[in-house]
Amino acid sequence: MTEFAALRAKATAMLTGAPFDPADPAFAAPIARLDASATALRDTIDLSPGRTFLWPDLPLKGASGDISSSHQRLRTLATAWATPGSKLHDDARLATELLNALDFLYARAYNETKKEVGNWWHWEIGASRALIDTCLLMYDVIAPEQRAAWIRAVDRFCPDPDRRTNLTNFSETGANRADKALIVALRGIVGDDAAKVALARDGLSDVRDGGRNTLFGYVTSRDGFYADGSFVQHDTVAYTGSYGVVLLQSVSAVLGLLGGSSWEVTDPKRAVILDAVERTFAPWIHDGLMMDSVRGRAVSRGGYRDHDAGRDTVDAVLQLASGAPEPYATRFRSLAKGWVSRGRFVERSGIAATARARAVLDDPALAAASRPVGHHVFADMNRVVHRRTDWSFALSLDSKRIAAYECGNGENYRAWYQGDGVTYLYTDLDHYSADYWPTVDSYRLPGTTVDTRPRDPAVSVSGTGTFRPSNAWAGGAVLGGYGVASLELMAMGTTLTARKSWICLDDAVVCLGAGITSTDGRTIETIVDNRGTTGVLVVDGVPAQGAEGSSVSSWAHLEGVGGYVFPGGAPLRTLREVRTDTWRAINDGADTGGAGGPVSREYVTLWFDHGADPTGASYAYLLLPHATAEQTAAHAGVEILANSAEVQAVAAQQGKDRLFAATFWSAGEAGGVTASASCAVLVRRAGDHVSLAVSDPSRTVDTVTLTLDHPAHGVAGADDTVTVRPGRNPTITVGLAGSRGHTHTAELTVGRHREG
Repeated sequence: MTEFAALRAKATAMLTGAPFDPADPAFAAPIARLDASATALRDTIDLSPGRTFLWPDLPLKGASGDISSSHQRLRTLATAWATPGSKLHDDARLATELLNALDFLYARAYNETKKEVGNWWHWEIGASRALIDTCLLMYDVIAPEQRAAWIRAVDRFCPDPDRRTNLTNFSETGANRADKALIVALRGIVGDDAAKVALARDGLSDVRDGGRNTLFGYVTSRDGFYADGSFVQHDTVAYTGSYGVVLLQSVSAVLGLLGGSSWEVTDPKRAVILDAVERTFAPWIHDGLMMDSVRGRAVSRGGYRDHDAGRDTVDAVLQLASGAPEPYATRFRSLAKGWVSRGRFVERSGIAATARARAVLDDPALAAASRPVGHHVFADMNRVVHRRTDWSFALSLDSKRIAAYECGNGENYRAWYQGDGVTYLYTDLDHYSADYWPTVDSYRLPGTTVDTRPRDPAVSVSGTGTFRPSNAWAGGAVLGGYGVASLELMAMGTTLTARKSWICLDDAVVCLGAGITSTDGRTIETIVDNRGTTGVLVVDGVPAQGAEGSSVSSWAHLEGVGGYVFPGGAPLRTLREVRTDTWRAINDGADTGGAGGPVSREYVTLWFDHGADPTGASYAYLLLPHATAEQTAAHAGVEILANSAEVQAVAAQQGKDRLFAATFWSAGEAGGVTASASCAVLVRRAGDHVSLAVSDPSRTVDTVTLTLDHPAHGVAGADDTVTVRPGRNPTITVGLAGSRGHTHTAELTVGRHREG
């Protein structure tokens, strides 16, 4: 067998999962899903001699998505034809129909003479990838002249990974570069072209441009991986769970495919991809699903939800593990085993992914990684995630650096507030996947403070577009498993401003808002929660009756979710309603558009009404995930020290430790901590140690000095940017300039004998 033949066999196995035992019950469901999809497509394909399209809903009348989707459907049919166990496996008549269909598309819609019209992605990635995959799957029955023609089409629209074909001075980055590298590698393998395979390999490292757009490096602006674990695409969008997943899939495939070959990827910096599994992706995977906070406009895709993105991420990690060195390989497989065993991977995966998952599930020597506990601040993409053993909390922030939302190409029509401090609480596996985005009230996303003005659909004038507010402050600080985050809200298109903070603890998230001001004559609201549930709502011990309610309340409890505490009492508004809409209403994209049929879900909404034109309004509440009603009513241990436009601070007992957390919006004092300038601060007292974390979410402060009101006479450790002067009132001076909102830490000791 030649090296190219061996690579073709390897690539085909990646698509079909072969070899596997079709009689194994584990493969019954994925084979059935493949057969159902392929049979439906075969039943509706137009085989008539004078046809002008392959499927009537893809009429090939100028929409680029019709071309891409037609090729993708043919790939599904080809996969069934090539997969042992499928009802269509080795069906000779189907093979003839497929080859004729590919000839038809080549002649009519997709060949080397055509010009790109519409969305570039459909031409250069969507159709090219599907066509080259089909060429692999059907390699042995394709005539040489057919293969040559279809390769010419791929070469026309995806000749190399480096450049946008219709914009030759535009360099590809991130996921798009990774996708094109995989396409070019597969094209080289199909066409026995060593130069093309080498071009694909070198495209990952961007050899042509000296590594300027390498996928194996960290960036400090625009697209790519950041050293803090952030992943950005389209310059300003937090996209770990969408474009990041695509990049991981494609790079993992290329590394695995070329591993051991003459074109093996040897770039020493490829460890960036290996490290990204735990640094970039794992924090956002909750029991196998990918959190929506980092999925951008993809949340509007009814056919691709959080479990789907999670499945693809886990499968990419498994593919990467197959060629990764130790200790990466075992860690990746352990993580995947935990995600697969706790989530819904097996319910939603195809044959190839099922085969990869079975390998780790059936390995008795491999321990499944447990649920993580920790706090992560991704300063370079304005995202925060807080993990506990039985719940997760995520936070989406926006600023002049990171977009509030992305929309366009018919996607994400109700994206208006997706970056304005939206809170995501994961206490189960269903909440955000069960028709959440078309049915939730998009004017009332949890955690947001909003102007109640009517909004037009979010659209972009050309392709996709991003929208950024003018505020600089967005981010937080992390200390061990705890964190503080904050946002200076400057709502786009209105005069609404507010200062919002979140403090993440062991069993609670403290949510504070102050300085809420508007002069537009409209009501301003803060949304405590907006939960899709039929669970019973109890307010101050009394089950809520009727659809709406309003009362000054101390606490509330929502069955199946947890509790809400309102320190000192708050004018709480409640609403229970059934909401009905369609996925089509939020996404009618050419190849991502949702179904037009109605979907319904019952919601319980809790919010504060700040009235029209508030001046300096505020709020405070605690989220208590999984707390019982009794635990909610009795909750104590959190003291709100300040909640003003100058400082927001709390003190909390966390086990044996005492934690202080604050957002100093300007120089000030709270809880015995004095700050000389604005910053985010955490201080933890544990035995004879005092730990401290500081950041500048605004990226405008050069230096801040903190003074503590309790003694610390020694220094156990500190970052290079931190200078500590121990004593009765120790001072900690932190150089914040150039740190891009990242956390600086120091650890002090109380006893003099620990000085050093």
